[in-house]
Amino acid sequence: MRYLVAVLSFILFATHANALSVNDLSNTEASGGLKEALIQAAGKAVGQLSATDGFFGNKEVKIPLPETMQKAEKAMRMFGMGKQADELVLKMNRAAEAAVPEAKALLEDSVKKMSVADAKAILTGGDDAATQYFKKTTSAPMAEKFLPIVKKATENVQLAQQYNKFAELGSKYGVVKKEQANLEQYVTQKTLDGVYLMMAKEEAAIRKDPVGQASNAIKKVFGALIN
Repeated sequence: MRYLVAVLSFILFATHANALSVNDLSNTEASGGLKEALIQAAGKAVGQLSATDGFFGNKEVKIPLPETMQKAEKAMRMFGMGKQADELVLKMNRAAEAAVPEAKALLEDSVKKMSVADAKAILTGGDDAATQYFKKTTSAPMAEKFLPIVKKATENVQLAQQYNKFAELGSKYGVVKKEQANLEQYVTQKTLDGVYLMMAKEEAAIRKDPVGQASNAIKKVFGALIN
C-alpha cells in the first residue's frame, strides 16, 4: 500500500512539474523559444513561396488579375487577348516569387528586435498574434524591397502598361479602387498578403503541435500554452 501511495505521489508530482504555464517560464525561455520558432517559421514560409510556382501553383496565394481586369477578362478573350491576360497573371506571380526572398532578412531582423514584453504578448495573444506583430513591424520595409523587383518583372508586359494607364484614370473617377490603380503596387500588396498568410499557417502549426517541433525550447514554450 505504501508503495502504491509513493508511486501515485511521484506521478502527481511529475505531472504538476511538467504542466508549465506561460507564467512559469523565465523571460529568457519565453523570448528565446518564441524567437527560435518564428525564425524557423519565417524560413519555411519564404522557402515555400520563393520556389517556382510558390505563388502561381498555390491557390491560397496565387495572385489573380485585379478586379477591374477580371470583369473585362471575358471581353479580352473574345477579342483575342486571352494569351496576354494569361501572360500577365504568370508574370505577376513570378514577380512575387522573385521578390519574396527579400522578406527573410526583414522577418528575422524583426524577431531579433522583439522585446520580452512583445514575446509574452504574442505567447498569450490570439492564434495569429505573431503574424500580426510581423504585419506591424515589417509591412512598410518589405513593400519597399518588393516594389522594384515587381516593377522589373512586369515592365516589359504590354498589358501591364496599358492597365496602369487606364487604372490611374479610373481611380481619379472612383471606378478603380485606389489599391488597384497601379499594377506594381497591387502585386506588391498581394505578395505581402501571401507572406503573412503563410506565416499565419506556420504559426498555427507550431501552436497546434509544439511537440512536433524539433527544438526543446520551442516545445517547452508552446507546450506551456496548451497545459
